[in-house]
Amino acid sequence: MRSLVTGGAGFIGSHLVDALLALGSEVTVLDNFSTGRPENLSHVTGKLELIECDISIPGDWMQQLKNIDWVFHLAALADIVPSIQNPETYFRANVDGTFNILQACKAAGIKRFVYTASSSCYGIPDQYPTPETAEIRPQYPYALTKRLGEELVMHWAQVYKLPAMSLRFFNVYGTRSRTSGTYGAVFGVFLAQKLGGQAYTVVGDGKQTRDFTYVTDVVRALIEAAKSDRIGDSYNVGSGQTVSVNRLVALLGGEKIHIPKRPGEPECTFADIRRITRDLGWTPKITIEEGVAEVLRNIDYWRNAPVWTPESIATATRDWFKYLGSET
Repeated sequence: MRSLVTGGAGFIGSHLVDALLALGSEVTVLDNFSTGRPENLSHVTGKLELIECDISIPGDWMQQLKNIDWVFHLAALADIVPSIQNPETYFRANVDGTFNILQACKAAGIKRFVYTASSSCYGIPDQYPTPETAEIRPQYPYALTKRLGEELVMHWAQVYKLPAMSLRFFNVYGTRSRTSGTYGAVFGVFLAQKLGGQAYTVVGDGKQTRDFTYVTDVVRALIEAAKSDRIGDSYNVGSGQTVSVNRLVALLGGEKIHIPKRPGEPECTFADIRRITRDLGWTPKITIEEGVAEVLRNIDYWRNAPVWTPESIATATRDWFKYLGSET
């Protein structure tokens, strides 16, 4: 088995690489290190082929798709605020990059293509748990570009019979999650604050709930998708439960302070996972208690991450309020 992972030096990608190597697959990683870290793969150096390249630009990297069986497309730019500030950059990375990898896969005749989509495509849904049939309502450019990438994948499956499918991830967390200087996912923010001895900055009253899904569960879903014969389907990948931000704070331990609620954010994210359980036989295994405990055991990973304060968050999210709601 030969597998290729775009974004394989990133958070989820590096865990997927570990799992593929454990299965005995030969692995090639394509990454431009815009958010991925070479250190995420340092423990498997010599066991894979790592190629630094930008898939948003056609180039020699496309030749790497020859003789590949499974392709996992994880390379993307994430986070809300930068996507509002730099929509063109996000379009190039998330839409053009997906188009280019699809074209390379079509030319190479790969056996399986798995796209990592985002639950942000649902925006603020009407139904919880949210099924795959829910209306698509992206609220900001990141969500839109990930959705456009998914549309490309489904179209290539329909027109060109590319053996492709898509997984919509809900609030993935775990070891090796991003530590960049961009204000983003709550876990990275809270862990850096814990290391810095600062209070957790809880948005609103903290009663909002999230479908926190542990990274190894997500990786198992990716592999089950690659093993399946489904084509042109999209599946939610979630934990099967929701957890409030206040509950997360209690598990992490420490003080909290509150910052203003933000426009365009749902009060709840909660995946309906009945379809993926029925079709792929996948179910989540890691509880929030187990996942948080594992993250805390590896908390030093976030030692050099920025420690956000209410003031720096207000500055970082100014455009969020400006474009998605009333300016503060």
